[in-house]
Amino acid sequence: MSEAGDLAFLPEESAAILRHMNGDHAADSVLMVRALGGHATATDASVTGVDKAGIDFVAVVSGKETAVRIPWGRTLTARAEVRGEVVRLYQESCAALGIEPRQAEQGSH
Repeated sequence: MSEAGDLAFLPEESAAILRHMNGDHAADSVLMVRALGGHATATDASVTGVDKAGIDFVAVVSGKETAVRIPWGRTLTARAEVRGEVVRLYQESCAALGIEPRQAEQGSH
């Protein structure tokens, strides 16, 4: 079994992912929390952490902040793999919610 440190990205890598997700993809975080995080009524969400096993959010559900973790489809080995997993989660979320995914999320970003 892996120790928690084995799953962590470098602090600067995690910080860059959080900055990008919260700065450029805040609405996508809400979709993921609603569709895959088990909180269909979430009104807001932001990324609070990321590691090689999944992504963490704080979501506003019924006016209260709630911690939400969504696992990746597999354990990642490098920061560069995060983008592909986030796009996959986004596309799965759109499909689950009956929303057409943005074209930019289907290709390179």
